[in-house]
Amino acid sequence: MKLTSQQIQELYKFTRQHYVEHFDVQTELVDHLANDIEQIWRIQPNLSFEQARAISFKKFGVFGFMDVVSARQKAMNKKYWKILWRFTKEWFQLPKLILTTTLVLFFYTICRLTFAKYYLLGILVMICVYALYKGIYLKRELNYNLKQTGRKWMLEEMIFNTGIGSFALLPINFTNILNLTNFENAIIDAEWVAILYAVIFTLITIIIYITVEVLPKKAKELLTENYPEYNLV
Repeated sequence: MKLTSQQIQELYKFTRQHYVEHFDVQTELVDHLANDIEQIWRIQPNLSFEQARAISFKKFGVFGFMDVVSARQKAMNKKYWKILWRFTKEWFQLPKLILTTTLVLFFYTICRLTFAKYYLLGILVMICVYALYKGIYLKRELNYNLKQTGRKWMLEEMIFNTGIGSFALLPINFTNILNLTNFENAIIDAEWVAILYAVIFTLITIIIYITVEVLPKKAKELLTENYPEYNLV
């Protein structure tokens, strides 16, 4: 006995009612439920669809689908950072390596200036303000995509949201680091400290740029890579 298309749609509705928001997770759960219900029907063919569904749902335990959602979230989070690392590595290969080296030299020069701490914090604040502005824009774009398709994808939400809010805390955290390490005296005593800070600032700049510019522009390509059904929307 096989589920009908209408019953499959009922399963999608059922997962949404149990707080599963992302279509990719819904699809995973619907596939599992459908297979399990058909197995239950082989043993108990007289059960109704609702009865078989209830039996299948009980197998998920007290927290229902939340354990599955949590596991999927962790797996997708790892995938997101792998994607971010993939694009970051490109900046250490030609021709982008030239720009990366230029950024390191630029920040190194800033570090050697009088009042370098304040210049660096000023630059960081400007970068973070731009990142937050882009974050608002990307949030609107994500909401627009949801209205157009009616589907929310976990990886898409990460691409448009992950890390953007935390950029607001970077200037505060970096100020604390500069104060704790006695930045001005450290730069005078050891040139390698200036190089280290130049490299750190370069990495921050590159990662923020990739997060708010590169990945959102590559979103459709990345989603197609990870979700075969994405182009069917």
